[in-house]
Amino acid sequence: MLAPTEVRPLPEVRRGDRGVPVLGKAFAYTRDPLAFMQHQWDTYGPVSPFRFLGQTFAIALGPDAVEEVMRNADKAFANGPAWSPFIGPFFERGLMLLDLEEHHLHRRIMQEAFTRTRLEGYVERMHPAVARGVDAWPDRAGFRSYPALKTMTLDIAADIFMGGATDTSRAEMDRVNAAFIDCVQAAGGLVRVDVPFTRWGRAHRGRRVLEEFLRHYLPAKRAERTGDLFSVLCHIETDDGRRFGDDDVVNHMIFLMMAAHDTSTITTSTILQYLGQHPAWQERCREESLALGDAPSLGELEQLTSLDLVIKEALRLRAPVPLFARRTLRDTVLQGVRIPADTHVSVGVQFNHLMPQLWSDPHRFDPDRFGAERREDRAHRYAWAPFGGGVHKCIGLHFAGAEIKAIVHRLLRTRRWSVDPAYVAPLDNHSLPFPKDGQPIDLRRL
Repeated sequence: MLAPTEVRPLPEVRRGDRGVPVLGKAFAYTRDPLAFMQHQWDTYGPVSPFRFLGQTFAIALGPDAVEEVMRNADKAFANGPAWSPFIGPFFERGLMLLDLEEHHLHRRIMQEAFTRTRLEGYVERMHPAVARGVDAWPDRAGFRSYPALKTMTLDIAADIFMGGATDTSRAEMDRVNAAFIDCVQAAGGLVRVDVPFTRWGRAHRGRRVLEEFLRHYLPAKRAERTGDLFSVLCHIETDDGRRFGDDDVVNHMIFLMMAAHDTSTITTSTILQYLGQHPAWQERCREESLALGDAPSLGELEQLTSLDLVIKEALRLRAPVPLFARRTLRDTVLQGVRIPADTHVSVGVQFNHLMPQLWSDPHRFDPDRFGAERREDRAHRYAWAPFGGGVHKCIGLHFAGAEIKAIVHRLLRTRRWSVDPAYVAPLDNHSLPFPKDGQPIDLRRL
């Protein structure tokens, strides 16, 4: 055990851990992220080096290291310089890419869009889109639920964030959905310039699609106050008159719409898998949903306590963002290890979610571990942190929870589904993890 004052340098990458030239350990991570993180933990401890894109990165693992980065007490860890090399050109100046006073100002303005009163309005407005989406799903064995969820959550975002894109065709919304996918997938790109037939080339084109789409609606949103997020961002201001310019509104809308439909899709897909493999839990959740109406209020959704446990367990087993990115602004010390300035630091929340030191039988689906009698998540403040932490904790986490509950609630009331108990989702880990096979479920009406 190190004495509190003992500081050592970031270790050198061991010869056998350097990976392939330039790409370093990229293939090891995308092949099996948990195995990669476990190796780092076993070999180096909570703060370890690895090579990627010709640079030495550090990775923070374990709840103490993650907490230290997320709390960022000495303001040495920044978001913008960390995310920008991977997604910066496509989610430019989104809230996650801002830091310090600028981030504080933008978050303070944006918080007005996520008050309890507004969330209640969003929930009321999302039910028609949920009903249209779920009711269109066919009774089918092997139904690919993941792409269907992607379409549905984008439609929900269009209705709630934009007040409904009434003059936009299905084909145009599909083009917008494809643009979001291309922008997110850019994080795994190896050729980081705007050239054809590359992830970055597709993402640059996707960003242009998203900007054109939103700027088409911007004048109308500036002209009239309505209850959707787009209008709110156009009109809200601070007590001293600070408000968003047009570029700010477009940048934040692109980022928030991505966050609202991409991560929610991953989590809902995970829930469908595990409820399909554990019919007793599906019936337990269905019993609670059948006690409510088709379009429950936010307060009623909060009464779905069994589904709440399932959501938390799904987020634990498959965090939509398994690694958070930071970059050091100056030399700093993390868990007794000196991290030089301008070092990329990956924050491994997914590893914490599966540590046997924190969770009983951590790979088993067991939602009751979050119940009042056990509360295994209280083993450490950062044992469970799917939404990040500190000043950059996800601003839309309550919206996401309500959206996921509304979708699964509708499914529970109208469908029953099953998944082979031996099924293991083949995940694409190049950016956010998603099932490459579309997450098939055997679906039938009640």
